[in-house]
Amino acid sequence: MSQEKVMLITGGSSGIGAATARRAHAAGYALVLAARGERGLGAIADQFGTPDRVMTQTCDVCEWPQVQALTAAALARFGRIDAVFANAGFGLTRGFTTATPEQWRAMVLTNVYGVALTIRANIAAVTESRGHFILTGSVAGRKALPGSMYSATKWAVSAMGESLRQELNGTGAHVTLIEPGFVETPFFEDGSPQEDSLEADDVARAIMFALEQPSRVDVNEILVRPTTQEV
Repeated sequence: MSQEKVMLITGGSSGIGAATARRAHAAGYALVLAARGERGLGAIADQFGTPDRVMTQTCDVCEWPQVQALTAAALARFGRIDAVFANAGFGLTRGFTTATPEQWRAMVLTNVYGVALTIRANIAAVTESRGHFILTGSVAGRKALPGSMYSATKWAVSAMGESLRQELNGTGAHVTLIEPGFVETPFFEDGSPQEDSLEADDVARAIMFALEQPSRVDVNEILVRPTTQEV
């Protein structure tokens, strides 16, 4: 088994996932990057120039066999998983008559069910390594927003993070819910929700802060917003 720490990131080809991958790689982590599309994964992997320390695999987090296969491949390649960043997700325009029911279904499956499957597939490995789960929540998971099904999905992730923390209590494993405000990423279909948004690397630095704490410290929630954000 490799002594190098390993981080698995879903939604790892762009935005916060890619920014966190860069920070983690610089900090010495080997990477397992997953996303639905091969092109984005290839582009981010090429940035590192260390194929022995970076593995990519396409994965739809809504499909249990694919999530299982991702974890199995990571363990076969590196022998361990120390951090899992359940980051895959997307948002939709607010309004209960705006997005289609099919779009709602896809978002709920990705943002909620996909996070749960990622936890289930990796909980044994993270417990064994006394490692770390990071879940992407949102400020919208602390304050309900008008007409926002996305907000509802992030409330679910907030609850999942605390439920996971309680289940892992006493195992030595850690859980962090990262709750960004508005971020300049491809996350929303219609672009960034406002000017003066956070950059993806701002969120990545907050995640690394949680990962770099002593083993006795469990940073459970990090809420990070632009200084101009009112909500």
